[in-house]
Amino acid sequence: MKKLSLETELKENSYPGRGIVIGKSKDGKHAVTAYFIMGRSENSRNRIFVEDGEGIRTKAFDESKLSDPSLIIYAPVRVLGNKTIVTNGDQTDTIYELMDKQQTFEQALRTREFEPDAPNYTPRISGIMHVENGSYNYALSILKSDNGNPASCSRYTYAYEKPLDGEGRFIHTYMEDGNPLPSFEGEPKLVEIDGNIDSFTDKVWNSLNEDNKVSLFVRYINIEDGTYETRIVNKNV
Repeated sequence: MKKLSLETELKENSYPGRGIVIGKSKDGKHAVTAYFIMGRSENSRNRIFVEDGEGIRTKAFDESKLSDPSLIIYAPVRVLGNKTIVTNGDQTDTIYELMDKQQTFEQALRTREFEPDAPNYTPRISGIMHVENGSYNYALSILKSDNGNPASCSRYTYAYEKPLDGEGRFIHTYMEDGNPLPSFEGEPKLVEIDGNIDSFTDKVWNSLNEDNKVSLFVRYINIEDGTYETRIVNKNV
């Protein structure tokens, strides 16, 4: 698989929707994740990320303009012990609660499917990072309609053991802008991860479409001791 420039992938796509990047820093010291949201409607654009314990949640920037919170207000990131869960919807809570009851990432997601937002049927994308005692692995999942047909749900999970330095995987909800929005296709993209948390955050944020970008979360987790640094960028300030 060809390694792609994350910067180029973002700059050349005006509307990838919501996206998850997970990988490893170039110096090999940090597990890295980024999660961004974009929006075309006033309701979708009226959001910010705020810290919530060890994770984050979405919040309406202007509560008076919030029309339908059902698919836009949720906790994208939660931490369960040595596991960091990152998703594009309230399946974060499903994964957290069922893994806390000793179920697996895949088993938890078996209880969910794509979003009920016809005609887009937005995929649910999810990631989990496991950092413990100097070891690190991660997995990504996508639940999507069968080529736009809501009668069938297609489920894919991709697991990555011993991630390589400076590499990550990128998955997003939509292939491109459109009506209806076409769901992501294929394996998560192999992308470069370089720089420290600040330069990486700046690169991702500045590469997202200026009109459509809403919020960005980035976390660098020290693989040796599990400590982490977080950056949040909101267009609405």
